[in-house]
Amino acid sequence: MPKDRHVSVNGITIKITEQGEGPLVLLLHGFPETSYSWRHQFQPLAEAGYRVVAPDQRGYGGTDCPEGIDNYTILHLVGDVVGLIHALGEKHAVVVGHDWGAMVAWNTALIRPDVVRGVVGISVPPLPRGLVPPMAAARERFGEDFYQIHFQQPHVAEAELSKDIPATFRKVLAGPRAATGGGQGGFLGSFTEPETLPGWLTETDIATFAAQFATTGFTGGLNWYRNLDRNWELTTAWQDTPITPPSLYISGERDGVRSIYPPDFLENADEIVPNLRGVVNVPNSGHWTQQECPAEVNKALLDFLNGL
Repeated sequence: MPKDRHVSVNGITIKITEQGEGPLVLLLHGFPETSYSWRHQFQPLAEAGYRVVAPDQRGYGGTDCPEGIDNYTILHLVGDVVGLIHALGEKHAVVVGHDWGAMVAWNTALIRPDVVRGVVGISVPPLPRGLVPPMAAARERFGEDFYQIHFQQPHVAEAELSKDIPATFRKVLAGPRAATGGGQGGFLGSFTEPETLPGWLTETDIATFAAQFATTGFTGGLNWYRNLDRNWELTTAWQDTPITPPSLYISGERDGVRSIYPPDFLENADEIVPNLRGVVNVPNSGHWTQQECPAEVNKALLDFLNGL
C-alpha cells in the first residue's frame, strides 16, 4: 500500500506518497489536484518493479505553501524535483507529469537532463519557448476571457474556487468545459455541475480533493499561473534547446487542452524531443487522463519504462 511521509527539500517540507522498490519514478500532478490524482498508478507500477513517488507539489496539499508569487517560478518547481530526487537518495528518475506537472516534467528534462532517465508528459505537450511572453500571446489568441489571464488577478479566482469547494471539483473534474474560461462568468462559468458523477470519479474522490484544498486554499496553485511571463524571462538561456532524454507523450482524445496546445509539436518533434519514443492517444478520455483511463495510461507508462 502507498505510504505518506514528509521530506525537506530546498527550504520547504514536501509531502510524498510512495510505494515499491526499484528505479525511481516521480509522478507530478496538475491543477487543481494533488498526489491523490495518481492513486491508480501506485500499485501497478510498484508491482512491476518500480519505486513510485508522487509529491504534493509546492503550494498544494500537505506540502508547504510559501508566501509570495515569486516563490513559484518554474526554476523553483524544477528545483523541487531535482532536490526531491536527491533527498530520496537517487541520482536520477523517470519524471512523469500531468497538466502543469507535465510542464514541470518537460522543463526538468530540459534544464537538468542529467537527472532525468526519461520524461512523460500527459495532456500538455512539450512547448518550445515562444518569441513573445505567454500572456501577450494568450491575449492575442484567446482574448481577455481566457482562464490563464483570469487567474492573473490576485484573490479573484481564489474567492470563486473556494466559495463551494466540493461543487468546484464536481464542475472542474466532471463538468463539460469550453476551450477558454474566465471573464464575466469567472473560471467556473465554463463548467456545468453534473447531475451524476462519471464512473471514474466517486464522492470519496471529490471529498478527498475538497478536504485538501479546504486546508491549503488555491493560492499556491494559482501562483504557478501568475509566473508564466516570469518563467518566459527566466528561461531565455534555453531558447531552442531540445529536450534530450527519452520521452513519451500521452493525451486523451477528448482533452480540451488539445484546443489550447495542439499536438502539432510532432511536425518538428526531431527538433523539440529528438528522443521521442511514442505518442499515445487515449480514446474516450478527457483531460484527467490517468484518473479516467488508468489501465491505458498504466500500460503506456510500463511499456515506456520497460523500454528504457
